[in-house]
Amino acid sequence: MMMLLVFASQFYVSVTIAHISESEASLTLTSAEGAVGSAYQAVVRAEEAGANVSGLLVRLNGAGELLAKAKVAYRCENFDEVVRSACLSFEIAESVKNEADELRVEAYGSRVAGFWFSLTGSLIGVVAVGFGSFRGWHFFKRRYYKRVFGMKLEVRPDES
Repeated sequence: MMMLLVFASQFYVSVTIAHISESEASLTLTSAEGAVGSAYQAVVRAEEAGANVSGLLVRLNGAGELLAKAKVAYRCENFDEVVRSACLSFEIAESVKNEADELRVEAYGSRVAGFWFSLTGSLIGVVAVGFGSFRGWHFFKRRYYKRVFGMKLEVRPDES
């Protein structure tokens, strides 16, 4: 009886360990899927902000390939490979997400700086045109009055 219990407990322990590994693999796979999805959204937001995301897309594709490899390993019940590939995919996706967020902020800051530069240049241009117009009007007005006041009045006898 004792031998039967010892022998049966070994199968029970290995099944329990495999079950725990499967749940851990499933959890790791789910978190990697979420990380790749959020990294993709971050890259899209960075691209919409005007950042160059070509390098990030290459790395995001690598994370997607690792995630696909992990899914295949999960179907084959190779849970060690699932955890390894999913963890690598998660790490790559998180770094891509962080870099995409940094690029988005940088691109947004660049756009804001360009807006303020354009606004300042436009205001300076408007002030310069306004000041130049006033000075030109003042110059031509003085010249006109000098010419008018410098004329000699001449009355002709046949005119009234």
